[in-house]
Amino acid sequence: QVHLVESGGGFVQAGGSLRLSCAASGSIFSINSMGWYRQAPGKQRELVARITSGPSTNYADSVKGRFTISRDNAKNTVWLQMNSLKPEDTAVYYCNAAIATTRLRVDAYWGQGTQVTVSS
Repeated sequence: QVHLVESGGGFVQAGGSLRLSCAASGSIFSINSMGWYRQAPGKQRELVARITSGPSTNYADSVKGRFTISRDNAKNTVWLQMNSLKPEDTAVYYCNAAIATTRLRVDAYWGQGTQVTVSS
């Protein structure tokens, strides 16, 4: 059993900041990549940012220069620092991780989601 627990969502005015965190726990052999996705009402879930164990990072064009993803491998935790938030960043944000539970098995896991609301 593997669990991803997110925290840090909330309500903020445009231009403000929020920091999301996601901690993985359970029968973890290793964690490959970790990332954040978001889904706004009526829209498909989209990648926001991702970080590998390297670490290397990639970001959606819409958040480059405003969001920063980071991770602590020892704590199995990933963060998303969101600055200069815009109303269009409003969405449910989901943590995602590619986790190996054995040397040979890697599966994708999702958190429960955390709401981020940015008012204009």
